[in-house]
Amino acid sequence: MSGHYRAETVLGQFVNELEETFIAIILGLMTIITFINVVLRYGFNTGLIWGLEMTSFLFAWLVLFGVSYAVKVTAHLGVDAVINVVPPNVRRVLVLTSVAVCVAYAALLMKGAWDYWANFANLPQTTGRWFPTGLEEMKRTSYRGWYEVVDIPFPEWLRWIQPIMNEGEDYEKIPRFIPYAMLPFGVALLLFRFIQAGVRIWRGQADSLIVSHEAEDAVDDVAHMNRGD
Repeated sequence: MSGHYRAETVLGQFVNELEETFIAIILGLMTIITFINVVLRYGFNTGLIWGLEMTSFLFAWLVLFGVSYAVKVTAHLGVDAVINVVPPNVRRVLVLTSVAVCVAYAALLMKGAWDYWANFANLPQTTGRWFPTGLEEMKRTSYRGWYEVVDIPFPEWLRWIQPIMNEGEDYEKIPRFIPYAMLPFGVALLLFRFIQAGVRIWRGQADSLIVSHEAEDAVDDVAHMNRGD
């Protein structure tokens, strides 16, 4: 049931399409870049210098998208030895408690993700040790938008950001705030998915955050078919 989840709201449908489209694009780009690099390396003794770094960033983006996507389709692994032996009302309380913990954890990650990205995006970090209590005061000397990646060259069509982020100075490589922007975006998506899952569980449309035994049952069915049972 969880693997065939369909969003009921316009926002949910938009996020679904965005998530699945980006996952497909990222997988395609990783495959193309890696294939081209293999051909260039073994066929022409050369290669894309920036290929490894690009695929590393793309893989990191894929992981961040994948974490939230797995929450959506209830594909995360977990231990259900306890909740399967307690009464349904107790199980519901335990599941909702786990949702609350996951939402709080994602909120903590959101603060850390923003603060880390802001370090490279000329934006203020948050104040507060655990949860944001405000924004720090930024000074011109604390701007860090000039940090660049190692190998990926800066495309000409992005030169318009130089006066905004680098005081008009030329970038040689893409600034780090561009690939690192996926960190707060991905964590925000995860937070959204946990809240969404909590609403579904509260409404009785789902009963768990972790993968069900449907896959295990399907494997057993195939095994029985192969044995001719």
